[in-house]
Amino acid sequence: MILYKNIFKSAVAAALCIFSCSIVFAQDLPKELYQASAIPDSLKENANSIIRYAIEEDVVSGPGKMSSKYHRIITILNEKADHEAVLDLYYNKKFDSYSSIVMRVYDANGNVIKKYHKSDMEDYAAMDDVSLVQDGRILYLKHTVASYPETIEIEYESSTSSFFDLGGWNIQADQQAVQNSYYHLTVDSNAGFRYLNKNTDIKPIKKAINEKDDYYWEVKNLKAIKLEEKAEGWRVFPHIYFAQNKFNQEGYPGELSSWNSYGKWQKDLNADVCSLSPEREAEIRKMTDTIKTDKEKAKFLYRYMQQNMRYVSVQLGIGGWKPFAATFVDQKKYGDCKALSNYMSALLKAVGIKSCYAVINCFANQEPADPKFPYDMFNHVILCVPFKSDTTWLECTSPYSQFGKLGSFTENRRALIVTEDGGKLVNTPKSTMEDNQFNSQVHIAIDADGGAKATVKIVSTGTYRDEFLGFSTGKLDDEKKGMMEWLNIKQPISFDIDPAKDANGTRETSINLEYDKFSDIIAGDKQFYHSNVFDLINFTVPVEEHRKSDYYFETPMQKTCAVTIDLPAGFTVETLPVSQSLKFTYGNYDVKYTYDATKNQVISTAKFVLTNHVIPAAKYTEMQEYLDAVAKAQNKKLVIRRKA
Repeated sequence: MILYKNIFKSAVAAALCIFSCSIVFAQDLPKELYQASAIPDSLKENANSIIRYAIEEDVVSGPGKMSSKYHRIITILNEKADHEAVLDLYYNKKFDSYSSIVMRVYDANGNVIKKYHKSDMEDYAAMDDVSLVQDGRILYLKHTVASYPETIEIEYESSTSSFFDLGGWNIQADQQAVQNSYYHLTVDSNAGFRYLNKNTDIKPIKKAINEKDDYYWEVKNLKAIKLEEKAEGWRVFPHIYFAQNKFNQEGYPGELSSWNSYGKWQKDLNADVCSLSPEREAEIRKMTDTIKTDKEKAKFLYRYMQQNMRYVSVQLGIGGWKPFAATFVDQKKYGDCKALSNYMSALLKAVGIKSCYAVINCFANQEPADPKFPYDMFNHVILCVPFKSDTTWLECTSPYSQFGKLGSFTENRRALIVTEDGGKLVNTPKSTMEDNQFNSQVHIAIDADGGAKATVKIVSTGTYRDEFLGFSTGKLDDEKKGMMEWLNIKQPISFDIDPAKDANGTRETSINLEYDKFSDIIAGDKQFYHSNVFDLINFTVPVEEHRKSDYYFETPMQKTCAVTIDLPAGFTVETLPVSQSLKFTYGNYDVKYTYDATKNQVISTAKFVLTNHVIPAAKYTEMQEYLDAVAKAQNKKLVIRRKA
């Protein structure tokens, strides 16, 4: 083990290499670690909190067996870091335990003002927004910060007899500086331990003792990093992943030495749950016997699954990894992502179509799995269907998903497909701007007093269809409010939504609006108008002279709008907005205005294209200036006047 006598002196570095002493308790640490005044000024910039001292010690005694000691002192500088005064510890009664839990609170001068123990913690079921029931629990403690700065010290010990991987070291969070932090891990020399650095190049000190390998990492004086707008934290913050070859998850041993071995473990786990009864398989074949191609059969069965099954998450025991049996889902008509994907696979199997269970990490722009570092970073399951002509991916949890389209939730990353031979890491498709379209038509009839009536028709696909589907799941008033805010619609006196039409991955939304005052300004015989009821592009990005991180949209996109404005009788155009064509490396915006004197109409067409959803940091300023120019172009006024 390691002795920390004075972490501010260079002599400590030598002592840390010895690995022969024990960690000292909190009372032996320097008083300065608890005093806010002792924080170096260099660590305060952009910081909401500062890790004064942290040490985690893990001893891995075998597959699935690990004991840990944790000690951290963190100074909270403002309310943005109040979450650092919260301790929540997840556990499963069968496999995990915590002891020696203590939280101490110190004022700015380093004096203890509050102390908490395990008996002060709440203990409740670990429920989330999607799970009906699960067997995980949480020990929870929250201290309310009275004044700033305040320092929180947390210590506890834990042990577990079940884990899939060894987790890792999250060295630094957003707007958090690190004064002193250490990680010490002991593992069997033959365990096949490995680690993977992300956004850091620090290396451990390694020492072999009695067929055990000790790894020791340390960092000091890391300045706070403020995550830039629309940057992804996994590409910015320092982190180290840990893994070893063998694991034991809730009594199910496995090997994680390769992606193939991971897939074999999942295949064996699913072996007894992936088929329907012979009688039910015969019924499925009869349902599809008139359909000619495998692709059309799969499409039919996918729709059948969507219409007859619903998503319900139940995470009990090994259920976090093993799906419900296909027969259970068929009878009960529900399941989670694992169960529904497995059920869909069973439907296809019944008609002779092969498919692959695929584990993946979900949500937009998530970190991709590393082909060279097998590790469990997944939280979702989808289905891969390798037809002769193409590979089709199916999202099985949503009744609205389009056959063969994943969307930003799981696209453009690596999934582990489970084949007969084991696991294989493959890329999911990347959508194009043609997959994510927002095409609108607007008709505005202006009256002589500056009021107006407008109809809006929007045809959406991909991520835009998902947005409108999201609005439609709530109450009508909430749907209206959501649409108005998202589209930035000028406040009307009347807002009606027609029943939406949704088919073949396309959603048609129609809105009727009425305004008693649509004009921006009326001055004498002139009236000034915004030339649409909403902006096609309603965002800009801030100026950042030294952008360091890439900027992420969810998907590429294409947006169009055709607007027809009927002028009131007796009025004509005084000033028509200028047509423009704007470009940047990854997109363009074109808008054209014309006036039809015969019909007394102003007609405009606008098109915005984004060809790539990741904008390199080096192109950020170009994008920022381009979006500012788009905003100015959209804000040009239409001026009409009463004829003499």
